[in-house]
Amino acid sequence: MQHAKHFVKSRHRENIVPADPGREFGSLREKLAKVLTGRPSVRFASAILVFVAVLVATSALGVSDRTLSIARANAQEKPPKPIEDAKKAVETLINHLRGRDMPEGIVKTNGRIEATQVDVAAKYAGRLATLTVDEGDEVTAGQVVGTISSPETEAQLRSAQAQVLKAKQSLVEAIALIAQRNSDLTFSRTDYERGKTLMQSGNITQQLLDQRRNRFEAADAAFAAASAQREEAEASIKSAEAQVEQLQSVLVDLVLVSPRSGRVQYRLARAGEVISAAQRVLTILDLTDVYMTIYLPAEQAGRLTIGDEARTILDPIPEYVLPNTVSFVATEAQFTPKSVETTEEREKLMFRVKLQGDPKVLDQYHKFVKTGVRGLAFVRTDPKIAWPKELEVKLPQ
Repeated sequence: MQHAKHFVKSRHRENIVPADPGREFGSLREKLAKVLTGRPSVRFASAILVFVAVLVATSALGVSDRTLSIARANAQEKPPKPIEDAKKAVETLINHLRGRDMPEGIVKTNGRIEATQVDVAAKYAGRLATLTVDEGDEVTAGQVVGTISSPETEAQLRSAQAQVLKAKQSLVEAIALIAQRNSDLTFSRTDYERGKTLMQSGNITQQLLDQRRNRFEAADAAFAAASAQREEAEASIKSAEAQVEQLQSVLVDLVLVSPRSGRVQYRLARAGEVISAAQRVLTILDLTDVYMTIYLPAEQAGRLTIGDEARTILDPIPEYVLPNTVSFVATEAQFTPKSVETTEEREKLMFRVKLQGDPKVLDQYHKFVKTGVRGLAFVRTDPKIAWPKELEVKLPQ
């Protein structure tokens, strides 16, 4: 069947000029082929522009309703091929640039970069005297980042230290008293034993012997009391020293240190503010524990194992391919968060998967890590499949 002819109306003349749609769309397909040789971001933008050009060209051919009716009548069994071919070419190009036509066994999805967060909080209430870091600063584990002033705690510490000295003095007095009571006890015991001998020979009376016995028993009781006083003094020393240690630990906790090496994400208090116990002062990102969270359906997540290789391409740096490993696969399904995929995909139950960043790469490039950055993630459901060339690891030099 003969193809319908398209007509283009000239702007300056009223005569009708026939146009060849095959030639028009053939040139468009040649432009689409040239797009594949550019950079990824330029190729994608060019593909969109060419796609718009196709639509504009289609409308620019703007034939009259009468002409279209004739064309449809003459080509009911065989629609115009150039238009369909051009649309298919554009769709194929866009799908290729977006990575939809991945090899069998490799799954592509979206995700975002996250890092473990740790909080630096006040264990005790007080006034924040100093805060030496700001948002974005790099810190190391054990680094002092701030101090809290607590004059009341310092006064209590001095009082407890004085109690220790007082208890030690009481112990010295108790020891001296024990020595005195022991001497009295020894003398009264000897005097009582001698009195019993004299009583048998009749040299002293029973009354005098009873007096010596009473002095001996009183000396023994005094010695026991002195010994108890010494034990009390020793217990007082231990109690006072424990109080000192407790207050010293409080003062140690009033010095805020970073629990991990990383970057300060948030500063939640200012120097001079009075803060309460357990109030957060800083939030630090652990840049050695960076990962991307993705969501996969059960069919794909069930084929993953801990330690499987993965790849990520971040939106700000699409020219680099970063290595990752599967570090976590959820055991229970959940609905995909609204910020991840489309409405239809959010209605499906998905499994959360964590792709852990390579520690060596993070150690080298941790200063460039930005959390919240979105990108593409690629995982292999079949570890026997080799990574395609465009997904081979490529790091900044």
